[in-house]
Amino acid sequence: MSKTRIYHNPRCSKSRETLALLEDQQQDIEIVEYLKTPPKPEELANILQQLNMQPRQLLRSKEILYKELQLDNESLSDQQLIQAMCANPKLIERPIVIKNNQAIIGRPPEAVLNIL
Repeated sequence: MSKTRIYHNPRCSKSRETLALLEDQQQDIEIVEYLKTPPKPEELANILQQLNMQPRQLLRSKEILYKELQLDNESLSDQQLIQAMCANPKLIERPIVIKNNQAIIGRPPEAVLNIL
């Protein structure tokens, strides 16, 4: 059985609910507290590919930091957005669950059942 990786923020209720759901499903879980250990740009680019998303779709646009860093600027490249998320992991939507090279955002938490 392959590991199920969760990019987890213990202070986020959706992230905690998703982790509990994975535990209920008896998954072999690798927990990555991404605020303490942010992904490197290559890793985040790979996650985006697995999510089938563009960087802008993974940004938490309601964060104050999003506005402070002017990430709503449409002229920013995907690479610049990825760099911003890696430097400021608080901007990354959560939780992200990866299993067998498939990824999904646990919003709602039950969405992760689709890749288990």
